[in-house]
Amino acid sequence: MKSNSSRKISSIILLAFLFFSCSSDLDFDQVKDLKLEPVFVANLAYFDIPANQLIDDGGTNVYPDVRDFDIFKEKFFTERLKKAEFDFEVENNINRAFVLNMLLLNDQNEVLQTISFTVPSYKGTPNVIKYPTEVFENARLDLLKQTQKIGFVVVIASGSPLNSQSEGNLKLRSSATAYLVIE
Repeated sequence: MKSNSSRKISSIILLAFLFFSCSSDLDFDQVKDLKLEPVFVANLAYFDIPANQLIDDGGTNVYPDVRDFDIFKEKFFTERLKKAEFDFEVENNINRAFVLNMLLLNDQNEVLQTISFTVPSYKGTPNVIKYPTEVFENARLDLLKQTQKIGFVVVIASGSPLNSQSEGNLKLRSSATAYLVIE
């Protein structure tokens, strides 16, 4: 019985010391200095157009495509975006050259900016072209934030006509890297 009492007393004294142990005051004002800089990478656009869908008569033709791009409808994202980078890779295994135009459109379908890529014709060897990164900062970033749609226009260079029997594909792969600052 005596040992039980001494254990209880020892436990109470030990607990009392733990409650009165050293501690420092916490400075919750440090939260005001918190600055997060997350980076997000996502697919931007992808397409794979078979040559037999690019039927033409040997002259210059256009293959248009427009897609919604509603990322900037979110105020949280728009206010915190400080920089964006777009990377593009085009693979052409069609025996024709192309010009690929990416159009940044506002909500009125007005072109804010055009990014053009010259795509050489396929010559029997791998034809994958990585283009320089498109960087959006400052005024160019402000234009990007107005973008509501992205359009792609494929202009077929002159040459021998493509028809329903034509082989090959024109592929686009692209990604976007977004740099945010959250304070």
